[in-house]
Amino acid sequence: MTHAHPNTPRSCAHHASRHGANSADQAEMLDLDAEVLTEHTAAITAWLPIEAAPRLIVDLGCGTGVGTFALLARFPEARVTAVDSSADHLQRLRGKACAAAVEDRVRTVPADLDAADWPNLGKPDLIWASASLHHMADPDRALRKVYNALKPGGLFAVVELAGLPRFLPEAAPKDRPGLEERCHAAADRQHAHHVPHRGANWGPKLTAAGFTVEGERTIAANVSGSRSAAVGRYALATLHRLRHAVADTLSPEDLAALDRLLDTDSPHNILRGNDLAVRTERTVWAARRN
Repeated sequence: MTHAHPNTPRSCAHHASRHGANSADQAEMLDLDAEVLTEHTAAITAWLPIEAAPRLIVDLGCGTGVGTFALLARFPEARVTAVDSSADHLQRLRGKACAAAVEDRVRTVPADLDAADWPNLGKPDLIWASASLHHMADPDRALRKVYNALKPGGLFAVVELAGLPRFLPEAAPKDRPGLEERCHAAADRQHAHHVPHRGANWGPKLTAAGFTVEGERTIAANVSGSRSAAVGRYALATLHRLRHAVADTLSPEDLAALDRLLDTDSPHNILRGNDLAVRTERTVWAARRN
């Protein structure tokens, strides 16, 4: 069998792949995020201080393509190089590019962004990093690499979220009010140890790497479950992941209440209510290479 080069789009007839359970679950989450928060992501790309329409864009830590496809839509003349360490995610992205008939505008590059050497990304006009910098072992080194990779005058867009989305009213559920916030607080304590850069102020770090920060904005989203059936699937998937992360630290009462919310056979299941919504916010920094 002849294999396509990993840095080029594959034939649309060959985008199917086998995914491990964890990879498939993560990919499903990323795809739901893209579907539910399409307008939110579009609002971020629309805010970017673009001086001239970019021709070459790099999406660092692209996942299954949330940013890639938003950028393709925002800049119809541009090509995007999508970079990620997951071969499964890149293959899924290629499949979506084929389905959207934009495969000729997308190049996928497998790369570990924590490695000392990065692949040649050309000289992009715009580099986009959404929810990826905080995962890097040495983000300051990554910022310097981004600076060197950008074309002079090019723009770097850093998009970060403070935490997972919220889905329930503060007073929910009736038998354990504030349950969701307690779950998030437990997850935040874990992330403070394992993902110390989440929630960082990237402005000073960008300046230290040589960039000029031209703007910073926090953009909120509030998507009602009545607007999209995907909101329910997104809520279930997110809260299942949250339960897995914090089960050992919750009180028995909170864990039981969370299980009732997640049990699709329970009358307390979150999909049976009429107050489900996605509430989240992300902060974007726009930084120029001098």
